[in-house]
Amino acid sequence: MGIADVDKVQNDFISTLRQKEKISCTIDVQESLKTVSGKNLLVFYIPEAKRQDKPVYLNGSIKQSFLRKGACNVKCSDVELKRLMNDASRERHDSNTLDFDINKCFKSKDISWYRQQYEGRVENRSYVDLNDEEFLFQFGLIRETSAGRKPTVASILLFGQDGYLRDVLPRPVIDCQRFLYGSTQTNEGRWHDRVVCDYNLIQTWSATLEWYYRFAEIPFNVDPKTMQRKDQPVSYIAFRESIVNILIHQDYSDQTRKAVIQHYSDMTRFWNPGDAFADIDNLLEPEEKEVRNPLIVTAFRRIGLSEHAGWGLRDVFRSWRGLGFIPPEIFNDKSKKTFELILKQELLLSEDQLAFQKTISVHLSQDEAALFAYVCKKLSTIHLNDIKYIIDKPVSECLKVAKQLVNQILLIQTSESSFELEPTIRQRLIAMPYDEAHDEAHDEAHDEAHDEAHDEAHDELTETEIKIIQACKEEMSTTQLLEILGYTSRTGNFKNALARLIEVELIQMTIPEKPRSKSQKYIISEKGIELLKEWEEQ
Repeated sequence: MGIADVDKVQNDFISTLRQKEKISCTIDVQESLKTVSGKNLLVFYIPEAKRQDKPVYLNGSIKQSFLRKGACNVKCSDVELKRLMNDASRERHDSNTLDFDINKCFKSKDISWYRQQYEGRVENRSYVDLNDEEFLFQFGLIRETSAGRKPTVASILLFGQDGYLRDVLPRPVIDCQRFLYGSTQTNEGRWHDRVVCDYNLIQTWSATLEWYYRFAEIPFNVDPKTMQRKDQPVSYIAFRESIVNILIHQDYSDQTRKAVIQHYSDMTRFWNPGDAFADIDNLLEPEEKEVRNPLIVTAFRRIGLSEHAGWGLRDVFRSWRGLGFIPPEIFNDKSKKTFELILKQELLLSEDQLAFQKTISVHLSQDEAALFAYVCKKLSTIHLNDIKYIIDKPVSECLKVAKQLVNQILLIQTSESSFELEPTIRQRLIAMPYDEAHDEAHDEAHDEAHDEAHDEAHDELTETEIKIIQACKEEMSTTQLLEILGYTSRTGNFKNALARLIEVELIQMTIPEKPRSKSQKYIISEKGIELLKEWEEQ
C-alpha cells in the first residue's frame, strides 16, 4: 500500500525512540525514503549502541534488556546482563584493587622474569634500582588505597600465586588441545595432546609456547633465560600474536567460560570469551583501539609481546598470507560476547587453482592471481575489505587490482565496492573436474608440486627423524627407539621428531585409536618406504 503521510510516520517513530521513559538511551537513527512501484517506503537504519550505553532496556527496568540474535530480539539472561554492564563500566575490570597482602600474593620468580625482559629493551626507562613492589607501583599494577597499597586484578592475573589467582579467576586461562586429524573428521576420537593452563599469565605464556613447540614445523631451541625462540618456525609470528591476543583480550570477569586453542592437522582455532569492542574491519587498521584489559595489554607491550596499535591481527594476517594460505577468518559475536580466530592451512593458490588458470589462458600479476583465487574459493560476492585482507594494499590499489580482473572478463563489479565471478568463468570453474584440459594441466601442476614438496620434506628432516624412519622398518616401541638413538629418556627433541614423522605420515602408530596405549609401537608407512627407496637409489 505504501505510506500516505511520510512526515507523520517518520516523526512518530523517531520521537518514540527518543523518549527516555521508554528507552534507556537516545537511539541514533538514519532514515531514508525510497519509492517502490510508485509507493513510498521508509527505511530506518539503527546502528549498534555504544558500549557505554549498553544494556539498552525498556520502560525504566533493566530486566527489560534485549539482545539481537539472528533475526529476533531475545531477553537478556542475568549472565548476559552482567557481561554488558562490565563492558560498559568506565573502570576496567583489570584495574580493580583487591584486599590481598602484597607481600604474599605474588610469585617473585615471575616478576623477576618480567623485569629481565623489560630491562632488556633499550626503549624502556630503567627501574633496575627499584624493589618489586615499587616496580609494580610505577606501572599502576599496585595502587594506593585507604587500607594501604593493594594489588590490582591485572597484577594477580599476571604474577599471582596460585591460591590468590583462583580467588580472582576460578577457571583455567586457556585450554590447549592438539588433534592429529583434520578439523572435519569428527569421529576420529579425542585430543592427542592437551595442556590446561590454570596459572598466571606469565606462566601460561611459557606453557602455551612450549605446547606450540611440540608441533611447530621446524624444530628449534628456546633460550631458558628469556623463554624466546632461537630458531623461528614459519608460523611463529601468526601463532605468537594469536596466543598473545587470547591472553590480553579475554574477558577475565567471565568466571565460567575459558579460552580454547584447538590445533588440527589442517587448521588452528583460537576461541575467546569476550568480544572485541571495535568492528572487525577496524581491528585491522593501524590505529589505537579501545581494549578490555588496558593494564594487561600495556604490561605485555612493555616487553614486546603486543603490537602498539591494538590487537596484533595485522601481523597475523600478514604472516599467514606470507605462507601462501587463505586469509584468517574472524568471528566477533557481540551478542554472545565471544571472539574467534581461525587459521586454515589451505593454500590460496592451490594446484587446482593454478590448473584452472592455465585452462582459461590468463596471465595475472601476483596480486591479481591471489585475488582471483580467493573469489574462486568463495564463489560469492567479495568487498573491498576482503581484498585488503588478501593483498594488503591501500583501498585505491585494491580497487585497481579488482578492476584489472573486470577488464579481463574474470570478475564483474556489482556495486562501487563489490565484485563477484563473471558468470561464464563461474560455470567453467564448477565444471572444472570434468574438463580434459584441466586434467592435463592438473597432472602437470601436481607432479611439479609433488616433487617440490617431496624435496622440501626430505631436506627438512633432522638427523633424529632420519634415524627413527630407518629404525621403524620393523615395529618399534618407544623404549626401543630411545635405545637406538642413545637417549635415556623421552627428550623434547625425541618427542618433536616422533610427532612430526606421524604428522607428515612417514611413520604410523600400530594402535592409532589409542595414542597413549602402553602397547603402542611405530612402523614405517608406505610413504616412508618410498622415501627409503629413494635414499637407497641416490
